[in-house]
Amino acid sequence: MRVVLPAHLRTLAGVHGEVLLSVAGTELTQRCVLDALEAAYPVLGGTIRDRKTGKRRAFVRFYACEEDLSNEAPDAPLPAVIADAITAGREPFMVVGAMAGG
Repeated sequence: MRVVLPAHLRTLAGVHGEVLLSVAGTELTQRCVLDALEAAYPVLGGTIRDRKTGKRRAFVRFYACEEDLSNEAPDAPLPAVIADAITAGREPFMVVGAMAGG
């Protein structure tokens, strides 16, 4: 599967462009994607989700197939259409830094 990271996380992980991962399991979830990402790039541990709670960090969003997946439960299976597109490599799982301000 393909994972797109924001520039600052690519720099931290020492990667250029998309990250390619293999994700084990029958159902694709946010947790299994992030587990595989952090296993491949341990330096990213704690940057995308809290180490203790496993919850998504504030100002980090997840997208795939033009759908915002950020508020889905980490262990909820991704919708079949999205999971199929991601595992087939047609669409990336995107980690995006959110903007805030007034």
